[in-house]
Amino acid sequence: MLLAEDDRAIRHALERALALEGYEVTAVADGVEALAQAHKTPPDVLVLDVMMPGIDGLQVCRVLRAEGNRTPILMLTALVETADRIAGLDAGADDYVVKPFDVEEVFARLRALLRRTSPVPAGPGGSGGEGGRGDVQVSDRQVEAAGIRMDLQARRAWRGARELELTRTEFELLELLVRNAGIVLDHSTIYDRIWGYDFGPGSKNLAVYVGYLRRKLDEPGAPQLIHTVRGVGYVLRED
Repeated sequence: MLLAEDDRAIRHALERALALEGYEVTAVADGVEALAQAHKTPPDVLVLDVMMPGIDGLQVCRVLRAEGNRTPILMLTALVETADRIAGLDAGADDYVVKPFDVEEVFARLRALLRRTSPVPAGPGGSGGEGGRGDVQVSDRQVEAAGIRMDLQARRAWRGARELELTRTEFELLELLVRNAGIVLDHSTIYDRIWGYDFGPGSKNLAVYVGYLRRKLDEPGAPQLIHTVRGVGYVLRED
């Protein structure tokens, strides 16, 4: 694991906590060091502070993604506005934690980023109270529904002929929705399947990801695909 945090106290405290949790941690103090270390010894996961002198965490993220590096990235940010969090996701981050944070939340999010097992099997998984199963086509390599096609091995996705540029977490969220097209998935189910942890009713994490995914999916004149079922969750369907 590579940890980049310019605040010395936070860096040392988090490095110790992660080491006690069993992680092998390389800790650096700025974005320049983070990029150099990532190129020298590619880590399994990166934890990047957003606000660092020189090259900040967002720039580090953009550089790595531009190079084709798909290593999971968790951002640490003191910025609480939705637009700021979206900027991190737009840069290619997979998840974020807002300061001040509980170290247990950091652990949970890291476990989720590192938990990349076999694709989630198709199934109801949610309330199922509205709508029925969509026309979902599934094979060992691909899943397709509602005009969305996903290559699971290559981790590529298209709406019609247009390829979608998705982060790792966005891809997994879209896959879950496509596999369960026409079925309402409740918030707890989605949190459990994607993050492995329910962050509770006060968390806006899922809403931010759904909103950002919608922006990548939506096309002028085309039907919206991801629908909100108020008080329940989300469903993917063509209206």
